[in-house]
Amino acid sequence: MNPRLADAFELLPEYLGWHVLLSLSALLLGLAISLPLAVAAARSPRLRWPTLALASLIQTIPSIALLALFYPLLLALSALSAGLTGHGFSALGFLPSLLALTLYSVLPILRNGVAGITGVDPAISEAADGVGMTPGQKLTQVELPLAAPVIMAGVRTAAVWTIGAATLSTPVGQTSLGNYIFAGLQTENWVFVLFGCAASAVLALAADQLLGLVETGVRLRRRSLVAAGLVGLLAGSAATLAPLASFGGHAAYTVGAKNFSEQYILAELMAGRLEKAGASVSRKEDLGSAVAYRALAAGELDVYVDYSGTLWTNVLGRTDNPGRKAVLDQLTAELKRRDGVLVLGSLGFENAYAFVMRPDRAQALGVASLADLAREAPRLKLGSDLEFLSRPEWKAVDGAYGFNFRSERSYQPTFMYRALASGDADVISAFSSDGRIAADKLVVLTDPKGAIPPYDAVILLSPKAAKDHRLVEALRPLVGAVPVEAMRSANYSVDRDSGKSTPAEAARALEQAIAAN
Repeated sequence: MNPRLADAFELLPEYLGWHVLLSLSALLLGLAISLPLAVAAARSPRLRWPTLALASLIQTIPSIALLALFYPLLLALSALSAGLTGHGFSALGFLPSLLALTLYSVLPILRNGVAGITGVDPAISEAADGVGMTPGQKLTQVELPLAAPVIMAGVRTAAVWTIGAATLSTPVGQTSLGNYIFAGLQTENWVFVLFGCAASAVLALAADQLLGLVETGVRLRRRSLVAAGLVGLLAGSAATLAPLASFGGHAAYTVGAKNFSEQYILAELMAGRLEKAGASVSRKEDLGSAVAYRALAAGELDVYVDYSGTLWTNVLGRTDNPGRKAVLDQLTAELKRRDGVLVLGSLGFENAYAFVMRPDRAQALGVASLADLAREAPRLKLGSDLEFLSRPEWKAVDGAYGFNFRSERSYQPTFMYRALASGDADVISAFSSDGRIAADKLVVLTDPKGAIPPYDAVILLSPKAAKDHRLVEALRPLVGAVPVEAMRSANYSVDRDSGKSTPAEAARALEQAIAAN
């Protein structure tokens, strides 16, 4: 068996179990909300339009945006709860995903419920009134049974939508089949991408068919079909949820990572050291920059690696550049004072934003610096990662040099390099510790105005973890121990086109390189 396929199957019980738990919980909660609303909306035309309009409006919000929006809201509510009662709750992972997916499941059930109830033959409704049925009896004995097939069709649609959207819960810290897709896209592990897509599709089809069996049984009044569908759903849910029992124990530490190869490698490096110290470790990967820091400050993560320039501009809101050492010193003091976050130290290398071009293109245009780039920008296409064009660093660089690119387009980091190679982008906002820069012989443009801040890779500890002696002692040897050459080599081993390493394998090789130094 292909080693990558074997790795995918090894992760399947955990990823599938969490995906089923999340989807099932959201669908059941959606049913509990939608059915009473459908009854109320069917009874009252004045309530019907605003209810359906609101549900439709929620459906227009991109699912990944809805997932992301719930995190800061829940984080604020958790802080408020902690202040009032002394107890907060986890705002990362399952809860924001559950709430967002529940809202996504409401519309098809609500709409079909209203259509089914209002579509009951008026003659039948009048007959129910004529025999003296109460409104409650008419609803439960006449209207809902007749509307049940239509409602079940809405449930089937909601189930498929929910299972598909659940793959997008990974960036807010929830384990799901989306972990295959997000990690696979970044590392170009197409086996993982296809495996995640196929597993999600099979799960959605299986749920749809079993719910279809229930729908058919309801329509034909055949209890055996209804029972068969429900038994299949219960058995399938039990089989996929059972493995979660072995993952259910609370890990001693949670290590975070953003959504690119270097972060995966460094998370594995730190997790490996903690596991060697006898600790159990869970990983929360593919987090956005803002989510990762907020999660750490709130204690949802214990440790992750961030970059001084990102923290300086995005967290502290600073636009000046007093120099590498001053940034790190002031950052360490301010994060500790403001949020209780400990900057354990720099790993020893920078991963700065760096504008790079293909050597033939740079030579043909005579571009060696960002000042030269500004001169040629009106006829060039800029490619960036998904965050850069909305970050303060871009505003600072653009303000310093006055770029006016012909076009600006954001890419997932792996495809950003592909765009440069194919000519879809003339210049990209790369990362200085990326091994692909040297491997592809790309030209790094100089920054004569010093507009790009320093980006030391630093280990951040949550307020609680900062007091944990075992964690600090396990990770402190990494401070100053990772030369940029070793990090580039580790990154390239994951990102190269052939003979790829997994992030865990790259982390072990990096550990050996550290030990050799």
